[in-house]
Amino acid sequence: MRPGLLRRLHEYVLLYLGLGYLGAICLLWTPIAMVLYPLLPARVGRRVGRFVVNQGFNTYIHFLTLIGACRFDLSALDKLRGQGPLILAPNHPSLLDAVMVISRLPDVACIMKAGLMDNIFLGAGARLARYIRNDSPLRMVGCATSNLSAGSFLLVFPEGTRTTRMPVNPLMGSIGLISRRARVPVQTIFIETDSPCLCKGWSLFRKPEMPVVYRVRLGRRFDPPTSVQPFMSELERYFIAELEDAVLPRPPQSDDGTMSSSTI
Repeated sequence: MRPGLLRRLHEYVLLYLGLGYLGAICLLWTPIAMVLYPLLPARVGRRVGRFVVNQGFNTYIHFLTLIGACRFDLSALDKLRGQGPLILAPNHPSLLDAVMVISRLPDVACIMKAGLMDNIFLGAGARLARYIRNDSPLRMVGCATSNLSAGSFLLVFPEGTRTTRMPVNPLMGSIGLISRRARVPVQTIFIETDSPCLCKGWSLFRKPEMPVVYRVRLGRRFDPPTSVQPFMSELERYFIAELEDAVLPRPPQSDDGTMSSSTI
């Protein structure tokens, strides 16, 4: 068998091992989380839910590293332990971004798209952990402020979705509103990768070149603003400046070299 073909087969095995492992975690935890949600008091359920998500994502990261599918440099996130409450504001190149951040930090509240909160595989665990839906802006800001007041980290992707305009999408003002209302600083985080794997437009079952390498570094910490609009303008300029020379993937290409239209 040709070495190139053998390598491709090996990488497909790694791809499906990774997907299978994450799927197994979700399938095992979903029915348990569904039972615990109405039984446990909100504070206890939140603590249990976030602990399980943290540990589950941590083991998933280690599994991807062990089988050789990915390499991660996430050590910068460890410096944030014990520094909450903080609003964590990463750029958003891939679907693994939240997994990487939550895997290293305990008690992270995450603002999630309403569709993901309703997802059969992710919804039960997210609801138990009391993650925050994004479909009601006023309620979202209120819940975010309450979590920060309780000492939690708050994970917010300022772009609102995965990056489609290089080096960063226009930033959404909600992060400034939350910071001003909660009087909590915004800690910028920069995620770098040279692979388009799981970027916007990348099919979940499409094989990337492996190992996929991710590196996370900490950026500037912004004090809570007194005025949201100037704050957001300054924050966006800072993101653009920091990411201009960063290692970031090009938009995904289909096998015939054209731009991929598949999304997840």
